[in-house]
Amino acid sequence: MRLVQFQGNHRDARLGAIAGDRVIDLAAAARNAGQEDTLLQSTLSLLNGGDPALALARKLAQESSSGAPSLPLSSVRLLSPIARPTKIVAIGLNYCDHCAELGIDPPKVPVIFAKFPNSITGPYDPIVLPGADIQGDYEAELAVVIGRNAKRTSARDAMDCVAGYLVLNDVSARKWQFADQQWVRGKSCDTFCPIGPWLTTKDDIPDPHALHIAARVNGQTRQDSNTSNLIFGVPELIEFITESITLEPGDIIATGTPFGVGFSRKPPIFLQPGDVVEIEIERLGTLKNPVSRPTAR
Repeated sequence: MRLVQFQGNHRDARLGAIAGDRVIDLAAAARNAGQEDTLLQSTLSLLNGGDPALALARKLAQESSSGAPSLPLSSVRLLSPIARPTKIVAIGLNYCDHCAELGIDPPKVPVIFAKFPNSITGPYDPIVLPGADIQGDYEAELAVVIGRNAKRTSARDAMDCVAGYLVLNDVSARKWQFADQQWVRGKSCDTFCPIGPWLTTKDDIPDPHALHIAARVNGQTRQDSNTSNLIFGVPELIEFITESITLEPGDIIATGTPFGVGFSRKPPIFLQPGDVVEIEIERLGTLKNPVSRPTAR
């Protein structure tokens, strides 16, 4: 099942499910079926409802796939599938090919850092560079969305905590990232975490460690790899993180980026206003974000 948050003929965000070339309004479908729609107001409310809410959403999507209430996908604006997760836990240096291009040994344990929720933006919305020479960069990443509370969760049980997967661009201001000698400021600028275009539930992705992943800037391929090159897989990351941090429904793990980022090129290539960045992961979809300068105050 592919879940979206969208705007159609109304200003408020709605929770939907993709059925072919249409979007089913799940709350409206529930009301039409005489069902309670409280858990179908947003992705977070759905995930907090647990397996029963997901089962209801799947049932409504299947029953409504051939009729109303739905809208053409081309007529709606897709928003970020999760608007405000409590946490975005990002992983650095987690691809063998990325470590090789940097000339460093793979880490012995996961390298984690935080991106703040203000960085979240939609799958087609602008990436806004907050300064003229911040050395903006792209990072194609597989994102894992948590579906239930996880604390001290073993790798053996970790996949039970996964709701599904997203495409994520870990946009970075390299000047600030490297000058600060830690990564939060350079990674957490507003709009620096495009996600989407939808949340694909885990039952549709048998193996998240066997997906083609790519980044393109203005149509030119910059990253081209596979999640099989991850050093630490999804179960190991969940076990490591939850040893000290409780993961909650809707939290996002950005699992790291492969080789080909802009700052490692010779000479480096950084994002410029007018660029268009596409991040694509097999079976999960494609982000397509224009790059712009901030509007005047």
